[in-house]
Amino acid sequence: MAALALLFYVASAAVLYFNQRGMLYHPEFSWRVAHAPDIALVNAGVTLRGWVVNPGRPRALLYFGGNGERVEDARESLAQWFPGRTIYLLPYRGYAASEGEPTERALVADALAWFDRVAKDHQSVAVLGRSLGSGVAVQLAARRPVERLALVTPFDSLVRVAQGFYPWFPIDWMARDRFDSWRYAPQVHCPVLIVRAGQDQLMPAENTAALAASFPAPPLQQVVPEAGHNDIQDYLEYRGSLVRFLLP
Repeated sequence: MAALALLFYVASAAVLYFNQRGMLYHPEFSWRVAHAPDIALVNAGVTLRGWVVNPGRPRALLYFGGNGERVEDARESLAQWFPGRTIYLLPYRGYAASEGEPTERALVADALAWFDRVAKDHQSVAVLGRSLGSGVAVQLAARRPVERLALVTPFDSLVRVAQGFYPWFPIDWMARDRFDSWRYAPQVHCPVLIVRAGQDQLMPAENTAALAASFPAPPLQQVVPEAGHNDIQDYLEYRGSLVRFLLP
């Protein structure tokens, strides 16, 4: 029985290890592109395509979404909320009409390339990252002069979050993509807003609190009490907190 239990454990760990990126990234949810992309960028031989709303504004906002999000679905709402900003909605590699395969290193490199491209045309660039996108956004803000950083349902480390779901496996050793935002947060010196869902079943409150404590200056924080991880955008508190933070 002990040998069978050990065999089952090893097999389960192997499945988790080799399928981890398939569990993390879900480009299949965004393969049906309803609206043609507005902008393209080639980075390291890979063509990335995204959407632009409110073109020609002096200030910009880059939006990085969740791991299964169709970012173009936020075009209308973000355009209305931030009429004074040109908004760039940027799918990851392999998502929507972007080429390539998603990995942490690739997503962060693409975010840096997008920032450098957009910054040439605008006075300042703010960044909004949701869920997985918060991990991309924090690393971007640590390496570029971001005007403001807004994080929705963020985490301190994807490894720590995953360890809570899989306590019997050595996730710290197994993880290929870590998104250790707590390591990069001390290098972020722009104003930061954190928006948390009060009923979030995916991102534990303690992981969000640990991230908040990692910034050199205490970030502004907003809790949307009745919201869950996937429906926080439906609540007025969500819109209000972002508008108050990003409009100034």
